[in-house]
Amino acid sequence: MEEIIRYFPDLTQLQRDRFTQLWPLYLDWNSKINLISRKDFEFLYTRHILHSLAIGKVLQFRPGTKILDVGTGGGFPGIPLAILFPECEFTLVDSIAKKIMVVDNIITELKLTNTKAVKGRAEEITGNVDFVVSRAVAQLPEFKAWIWKKITPGGKNSLPNGILYLKGGDLKAELKGIHDPIDVFEISSFFADPYFETKKVVYVQR
Repeated sequence: MEEIIRYFPDLTQLQRDRFTQLWPLYLDWNSKINLISRKDFEFLYTRHILHSLAIGKVLQFRPGTKILDVGTGGGFPGIPLAILFPECEFTLVDSIAKKIMVVDNIITELKLTNTKAVKGRAEEITGNVDFVVSRAVAQLPEFKAWIWKKITPGGKNSLPNGILYLKGGDLKAELKGIHDPIDVFEISSFFADPYFETKKVVYVQR
């Protein structure tokens, strides 16, 4: 939890309380359903929560922004971002029912009224959003094809609407398949932990 406070010192008490609650909630659920590998769980705050919040260092979502988290798994990056941006609307989608059950429970326990969990595929989600976020669920060109039409062009944030995608490693070959404006943000420029040395936020403008 200390690393969250270090990089986000202006959190309200409610936000701090919600981030603190994540540990016992995920510990309990992880004992029943393997959301996070056992050896990785001790790094929950760095490798899952802080990693998710890197998107919040790239873009401070303005109130009313609609965000879709595709392939949310155990709720990443959607739940940490929903805590950070309580005045935005988040929809977290995953095709695996037991994972969405967990995410729905955590949303309820945290009283995250700005967030809903949906079981299904990205292509089946109706309505439009401003941004789609995700954590490396597919190669970016394939991912873009699933969700591109759901993103409303334009927008009211400091970056035009689009995709904010958490990826690692060498992305040169993968990004050749994208012909829209792209920016790649090195997470190591936001957070000092060695885990982030090869991690990136890829922004694709709609």
